[in-house]
Amino acid sequence: MTTIHLVRHGEVDNPERILYGRLPNFGLTERGHEMARRVGEHFAAASAPPVELVCSPLLRAQQTITPLRQRLELPVFTDDRVIEAANSFEGQKVNGRMLAEPRNLLRLYNPLTPSWGEPYRQIVLRMQAGMASLRTKLAKHGPEAEGVIVSHQLPIWMTRLAGEERSLVHDPRKRECDLASITSFTFESSTLVSVSYESICADLQPGQAVAGA
Repeated sequence: MTTIHLVRHGEVDNPERILYGRLPNFGLTERGHEMARRVGEHFAAASAPPVELVCSPLLRAQQTITPLRQRLELPVFTDDRVIEAANSFEGQKVNGRMLAEPRNLLRLYNPLTPSWGEPYRQIVLRMQAGMASLRTKLAKHGPEAEGVIVSHQLPIWMTRLAGEERSLVHDPRKRECDLASITSFTFESSTLVSVSYESICADLQPGQAVAGA
C-alpha cells in the first residue's frame, strides 16, 4: 500500500500577527526551523523513508522541507495545488473589532462555503489532485512507496475531513493539525484505506497561534 504524508509547515515569523495567507516572504522562526529539522530527522529515520517530496510554493513550506530534502538527497517538486487557501482577510489582523466593520460583515454571510475565502470543496479537489499525481509517481517505486507533501493547516484539515467522510464545515479552533504535524493517508491502489495523525513537535507548539496559517 502507498502512503502519502501531509506535513504542515513549522512556526512562522509573524510578530504583527496578521493573517498572512499566500503573502510572500513569511519564513520560519528559529523554533520553526527546529520543527523543520525534527521533520527531517523523523522521516530520515523511518523504516521506509519517503522517495518523493512535494511542497507548496510558499516560503514557510519550502523552508520546512529543506532539512528533509538535504537528509534524503532528493529533489523537491513544487506544486501550486497544495498551496494555502485563499482568504479575503489576507494581510489583516483578524479580531472581533475588525470583523464587526460593515465592509467585513458582508464577507461573513455564508460560513458554509465559506464566503470569505476559497470554497472548502475547491480546496479538497485541488489537494486530492496533487495527491493523485504523487501516487502516480510513487507507483514507479513499488507498491509500498511513501511520499511527503508539505502544505498548510486548512488544506490538510480539509483533506482529512473529506477522507474521513466528515462535514467540511467546522470550527477552526478545533482543527487537529499542529505545526509540523503529520497527517498520513494510506491507499490501496486509488482507494483510501486509512488516515492517521501524529504531532511530532507537540512540545514545540506556541501558546497561541494565528488561525488560518
